[in-house]
Amino acid sequence: MWPVMHLRLIVPPDRTERVLDTLVDDPRVTSIVRLPGAAQRPKGDVIECDVTREATSEILGWLKDQGLYDEGSVAMALVDAAPSRNARETEKAAPGAPDDAVIWDAVVDNAYNEAKGSWVYYAFLTLATMIAAVAVVTDSAILVVGAMVVGPEFGVVAALAVGIALRNAGLTWRSARLLAQGFLLAILLTTLAALLARAVGWIDIGDVTGARPLTGFIWRPDKWSAVVAVLAGCAGVLSQTAGRSNALVGVFISVTTVPAAGDLALSLALWAPQHIGGAAAQLGINLAGMTAAGVATLLVQRRIWRMYLRVKSK
Repeated sequence: MWPVMHLRLIVPPDRTERVLDTLVDDPRVTSIVRLPGAAQRPKGDVIECDVTREATSEILGWLKDQGLYDEGSVAMALVDAAPSRNARETEKAAPGAPDDAVIWDAVVDNAYNEAKGSWVYYAFLTLATMIAAVAVVTDSAILVVGAMVVGPEFGVVAALAVGIALRNAGLTWRSARLLAQGFLLAILLTTLAALLARAVGWIDIGDVTGARPLTGFIWRPDKWSAVVAVLAGCAGVLSQTAGRSNALVGVFISVTTVPAAGDLALSLALWAPQHIGGAAAQLGINLAGMTAAGVATLLVQRRIWRMYLRVKSK
């Protein structure tokens, strides 16, 4: 897979020649196509091209200065494969490693999408929390892992980290609110389900307070809970900014957010005060650790890339 981004631009006619000449003159851009007057909403000329990942943020910044974000349109997509010699030569023209390049516009756009919320997000988080509650009752490590994978919360945690790192108050508030609302609803519905299960005799207090060799760690946070949360937060944000989404599975099954929410709901329904405090602390530690690590990772990436650009400009 070549680290190339495909851009589709709708350009106001009075700026087409300037944009086209700039792209053609840049050795980090290839496969440039011009379709005069093809765009209808907004009206303008369509220009498509492939850009090396390292150059994408710089070129997007220039296009923004030309007014394309407001008066035209910019869309991007990852090119899965570009086996031509021309593509290889274009990549050589962009010094640096593609994985080190952060496309900030894409990061922010993805963060806003994650922070929108939907009934599907609430449904997945609730279902994951209920699976975690069953894992506690049955003391099943397999179900704990399943609940972790089903939980959709990391995308919102990452959006919160982006909002804080970039000092975007609107994104920060939306992400924090969605995260809080999601867990509150999931815990509430799981608690109600647990109360129903208790009423019919399916569960009792011993299911929470009894010996749980495989799931007892959920309500007993320790120093390693914070360590894992920080490491997972760093790995999760890096996987998103570097376009390595396959690493997110490891993040999902590393942190104890959803399992703690499930344990907390059960402890509330069966009233186990000690477990309530422990599970709540585990949930808070993991969310705070991931968020703090995500913010730190984004700030480091931003600083490294700015240093790279300064060195390059000399």
